[in-house]
Amino acid sequence: MAGLIPPEFIDQLLSRIDIVEVIDPRVPLKKAGREFQACCPFHTEKTPSFTVSPQKQFYHCFGCGAHGTAIGFLMEYDHLNFVEAIEELANSAGMEIPKGTGGGKPAEDHTPLYQMLQQASDYFQQQLRQHSDAGLATEYLKQRGLSSKIAAEFNIGFAPPGWSNLINVLGRDQNSRQLLHKAGLISTSDSGKEYDRFRERIIFPIKDTRGRVVGFGGRLLGDGKPKYLNSPETAVFHKGGILYGLHEVRHGGSGKQQIMVVEGYMDVAAMAQFGLHNSVATLGTATTQRHLELLYRTTPRVVFCFDGDRAGRAAAWKALQTALPAMKSGREARFLFLPDGEDPDTLIRKEGKEQFLQRIDNALSLSGFLFQHLSADINTTSLDGRARLADLARPLIEQIPAGSLHDLLLQQLSNLTGLETRQQQRRRPQPASQSQSQPQRSPLRDALRLLLEDPQLASLENLPTTWRESQAKGIELFTTLVDLCQSSPSITSAALIERWPDENTKAHLAKLTTQTIFAPLEGLQAEFIGALRLLGDQHKQQQLHSLLQQPLNTLSEEQKAQLKQLYNERRDNK
Repeated sequence: MAGLIPPEFIDQLLSRIDIVEVIDPRVPLKKAGREFQACCPFHTEKTPSFTVSPQKQFYHCFGCGAHGTAIGFLMEYDHLNFVEAIEELANSAGMEIPKGTGGGKPAEDHTPLYQMLQQASDYFQQQLRQHSDAGLATEYLKQRGLSSKIAAEFNIGFAPPGWSNLINVLGRDQNSRQLLHKAGLISTSDSGKEYDRFRERIIFPIKDTRGRVVGFGGRLLGDGKPKYLNSPETAVFHKGGILYGLHEVRHGGSGKQQIMVVEGYMDVAAMAQFGLHNSVATLGTATTQRHLELLYRTTPRVVFCFDGDRAGRAAAWKALQTALPAMKSGREARFLFLPDGEDPDTLIRKEGKEQFLQRIDNALSLSGFLFQHLSADINTTSLDGRARLADLARPLIEQIPAGSLHDLLLQQLSNLTGLETRQQQRRRPQPASQSQSQPQRSPLRDALRLLLEDPQLASLENLPTTWRESQAKGIELFTTLVDLCQSSPSITSAALIERWPDENTKAHLAKLTTQTIFAPLEGLQAEFIGALRLLGDQHKQQQLHSLLQQPLNTLSEEQKAQLKQLYNERRDNK
């Protein structure tokens, strides 16, 4: 579907559907006061921390931090993209999606591209069975110990020798060749001649979490470079957000208690050949935050597998640093280092499944690898060495979200360095003395939180207006939201957040909605008006303070009049 989805349609859609009815068939919910609860579908937990608010039309997990509207839930749970989630909700609500002219999100239809990629995958698989040169490929797979069953499970194929095999079969007209270009399957030489990208290679189709083919990896048969070749970045293929084998793990029957991250396609296939259907591979790139979020939505434990040489340990250290911000409660990361010259494919064939599983069980914990790596070149028996270890470790530990792992790592660091009491005292909040004033509340934050609780507050009559002159941090965001609520009086909290294009700001607003306010409507109205008045008063105080800091003889007549007015207002309000 080409064009743009009008934001007004998204508002109307979110006001018509009920997020409880969307989530409950997928994740059974139980009533808990004004809200609904369940064990979170995005991480493993025993006590329910996943909350759905019918009033705000929003979900939030207090365990892993997952949150969003019905649109976001379908994107995460059903692995849909934005447009597909909108289509799913619109179909359930009996609504037809209009074609907008602007202001919405791109709604380009990639169906023809997915179809072309699937046709290419079917073609490569057919060539592995029928092509006269397929013996080279099948012999290679046999040498690597892969059965025809595993080859079929991963849809492994063969790109025969030649420069135009795929073009001749699937690119018979201009439109088809254009799709082949968009799919990264054919390229154009400097002279303008089109040619197949994959030639004389074992082909591994790369699937997204929905099982759609989005790209390919090819292992060269014979001499030449590059040995491994991936599809280029396309509209549907982004290496930083795809893991080879994750679809098979999610839909396999071997359980998802842990997932092992390996280097290549053959490693994933070899693990499966030996009955370990829980391996994935990055696609020639380091593990990204997006990779980790995909993994931890499937399993509580990720085992990174690396060579034991210097390069492997350097790559492992980089993976650890990437993983630190993702280590929320209930998540675990371990690091398995293989003997020199071995990879998972060769080692499991040499040792067998049981011994390889033992290696996984003995893999280093995140804390073990962290302190092992940092202590490698430090003499921790000296005061200087322990101080250096503390200085190196503390910034890394602080990247871990608050929780048990964060606290235990700080405790372990204290045990290693002897700085326990000092560090705890630095972090322990000091009791406020009688003379100390209480921290000032933020009227802007209060007003924003109340507006998200009930967007109709922006349409109250006789609202204060002096707050609009404020220069407080975040006032632009609040002003935009108020104006949006006033222009769309029936907008819901979910639609208000979904309207915001910036993901960081959207996440900030979503976090504020988790702070449930138990108050009648009249109470919300009074609090909202009070927060706006306080915001305006704070601005006047700042203006007065600024004017009082300047010598009187340097003020203009207008500034003197303003100073007098502000001073009189403050006196009258005392």
